[in-house]
Amino acid sequence: MMAELKPAYLIHGDDHGAVAERRAGLRALAEGPGADATSVEVLEGDAATPAGVAASLAAMTLAIGRRVIVVEGVERWRQADVEGTLVAAMGQMPPDTTVALFAREESRAKAPEALHRVVKAAGGQVVAQMTVKPWELPKWAREQASRIGLSLDAAAAKALVAQVGDRQQRLLRELEKLALEGDADEAEGATVDAQRIEDRAAHSAEWRAYALADALVGANVREATASYLRLREQGERLSGLIYLMSQRLRDALGVALRLQAGESEAAVKRGLRMPSRAAERFVADVARSDPSRLQAALTAIADLELDSRGGAPIASQRSPLAALSEDTLALQAISRIAG
Repeated sequence: MMAELKPAYLIHGDDHGAVAERRAGLRALAEGPGADATSVEVLEGDAATPAGVAASLAAMTLAIGRRVIVVEGVERWRQADVEGTLVAAMGQMPPDTTVALFAREESRAKAPEALHRVVKAAGGQVVAQMTVKPWELPKWAREQASRIGLSLDAAAAKALVAQVGDRQQRLLRELEKLALEGDADEAEGATVDAQRIEDRAAHSAEWRAYALADALVGANVREATASYLRLREQGERLSGLIYLMSQRLRDALGVALRLQAGESEAAVKRGLRMPSRAAERFVADVARSDPSRLQAALTAIADLELDSRGGAPIASQRSPLAALSEDTLALQAISRIAG
């Protein structure tokens, strides 16, 4: 029995990861245990139009049980097409039918207002999945923590965002882990502080890659090599590591230039989005590094990226290193930067 499903859904917003999770959740509900008599149809590409949905609703089907029609890309629909084709079709929805419309919105690509109205008129549900602005994430994290029985103080919320990253779904997973992994001797309802976040919240792949980049900034070749090998063993791709190392090294160069211009370490640390102790270590490492060395490190990372993709397009300009394996190239670059 599929009483949980409404006749229609519109899942929209610019948090594309959350929209995708909603889609996966609906399909799991429709196709999971106890839903053997449910058929799921997916309309996408050229078939995913208001006329295509209307035609699908009008089509006869031999399927027994609830019929679920999943429609992708409705952020591209026009108001006039919805009003001219879909309003009437969804006003006469066949029984035991669910239409689930998904809009991955950005800029001007948004689900038309008429679609909101027609879904509500059909007895359906409209769900907005919007990204939270970076500066609003700590407050949002505290609200989400409260919903699952955690008390997160302001410093802990900031530490969580700095340590885990700004992806809302990842932040939610980490909050859920904190709620599940509470120590038996902790008082019920105890407040989670920044120290516990730093000690126990799982570091994202980005944070672990930043640890590798921090070892490069600090010219610690042994730690950088060990960090790189650990990341590769857990399945991280070199292309992703290169991007994140470059980002961290650019941050380090920016800090080095600010320090060289006479800005105080305290002022620089206040502008960094990371836990205070991590910021202290990072600024201390940068302070021991000359900006020219960090610029050379960025050049080495750029060479690594080019060589790991097969080298320059013109063979005569290609480095002989381009024939080496990804890991050999990366370890050579680490030695060149931090050795």
